[in-house]
Amino acid sequence: MIKALERVYLLEDLTGTAFVKGDVGTVVAVYPNQKGYEVEFFALDGTSLGVETVLAHQVQSANGIKKVLHIDIAA
Repeated sequence: MIKALERVYLLEDLTGTAFVKGDVGTVVAVYPNQKGYEVEFFALDGTSLGVETVLAHQVQSANGIKKVLHIDIAA
C-alpha cells in the first residue's frame, strides 16, 4: 500500500512529459482506492520539476531499495 509522502519510482515512461521509467518522485496525494496518485518529481538540488497524475500500475514503492542514486551525465 503506497501512502502519501512515500517515495516511488516509475515503471514506465509518462507519455507527454519529461519523466521516464526509473524516475523517482514523492507521492503528494492518494486517490480513492489507491487507483492513482499525484507524484511530485524533484531535481537533486530540490527544485520541483513537476507534479503528474499516475495510475497505480505506473509506479512502485521505493521503500526498502538500497541503491545509490545515479546521475546520467550524458543527459
